[in-house]
Amino acid sequence: MQTINLAAKLAQFNTHWDPHVVADYNENEVMVVKFQGEFPFHLHEDTDDFFLVLEGEMVMDLETESHPVKAGELFIVPKGVTHRPRADAECKVLLIEPKGVPNTGDPATAAPKPRI
Repeated sequence: MQTINLAAKLAQFNTHWDPHVVADYNENEVMVVKFQGEFPFHLHEDTDDFFLVLEGEMVMDLETESHPVKAGELFIVPKGVTHRPRADAECKVLLIEPKGVPNTGDPATAAPKPRI
């Protein structure tokens, strides 16, 4: 057991759309990631998608609507719903996903998830 400093973890990388695992929680991975620009529309057939904005602001685009999500707010996309996060300026986000879930919903196009 140890304290995890999320700001320190986020300072270890400069890339965008590149989740880094910082902890395990039950059968989930807790990750930090930086968003800037648009991520492709995608969905997760078997799991909800959890986003907690730590710093900055993002927009969660769904097929028919968009939701701004500011620092200190979270947004959960239900499984099977097509979505796309985007951010005009860099946004720092905490993600929680079941272990092994690809960030794009497709293992062929998913980013690796290094542990830091």
